[in-house]
Amino acid sequence: MVAAVFHTPTKASDVANDPTTAAPQVDAVTATSATFAKKQGHDLSVLWTVAVPPLLGLALLVLIWHLIASTSGSGIPQPAETWAQAVQVFSDPFYRNGPNDQGVGWNVLASLERVAIGFGMAAAIGIPAGFAIGRSVFLSRMLNPLISLLRPVSPLAWLPIGLLVFKGANPAAIWTIFICSIWPMVINTAVGVQRVPQDYLNVARVLNLSEWKVFTKILFPAVLPYLLTGVRLAVGTAWLVIVAAEMLTGGVGIGFWVWDEWNNLNVSSIIIAIFVIGIVGLLLEFALIQIATLFTFEEVKS
Repeated sequence: MVAAVFHTPTKASDVANDPTTAAPQVDAVTATSATFAKKQGHDLSVLWTVAVPPLLGLALLVLIWHLIASTSGSGIPQPAETWAQAVQVFSDPFYRNGPNDQGVGWNVLASLERVAIGFGMAAAIGIPAGFAIGRSVFLSRMLNPLISLLRPVSPLAWLPIGLLVFKGANPAAIWTIFICSIWPMVINTAVGVQRVPQDYLNVARVLNLSEWKVFTKILFPAVLPYLLTGVRLAVGTAWLVIVAAEMLTGGVGIGFWVWDEWNNLNVSSIIIAIFVIGIVGLLLEFALIQIATLFTFEEVKS
């Protein structure tokens, strides 16, 4: 036998007159309103601190640009004129009308390819060399004077050496990327190895760990933040240098595109190229930061 219990519906007037029922409802509404207001205020503060400053900076840049372009005889195109040119350039970024007449997309890809090859060669040599210099006092004393001598040399000073040795513009540009990218990785990796606490190495010596175990279990995790910092510096330097190198060597690339547009007196395209170079460099930096956050501790993620 199933028994059912039914409750008499409570009247609205009774609920309103009952203080034990009305108070929780009022408190819940008040709490919900406060939470919503707090969340809305937090969202506005985040919007003000994160989104507004970059927009104001871009607006200031455009304003300064407009004021300079408005000066008679400056020769710099107005922002609106440059925007119209940019729409035309990016409407077909991958066209090809010959070896020296290609879209901006192909030029950017050609420059990135040179940077990837030169940077990859520098990483393959520079990172192991940094570990060796950091571990060996003898190598450190032997190679530090050479690094101090060669590191301040302008990367473009190495370009004629590359042209002389490799007899070609493309390998000379890759050589220039290589020679300017290797120093940050060597120096940062060596400094990271030298700053590993001696207690860690003493424990490894007591446990009679092999050199490979010392490298994989102690050195590499401790040096990784320094190594990634060197990689970021090297990539930024490589992207800066490739533009200047391509201006001198010619061929296909974003630097050659800038120089070619200058020969055509197309200043709007030069300004567009400047923004493209900056955006690509920013994306490379952002990608490396994201990679660094995957392999480093919380305190070095910033």
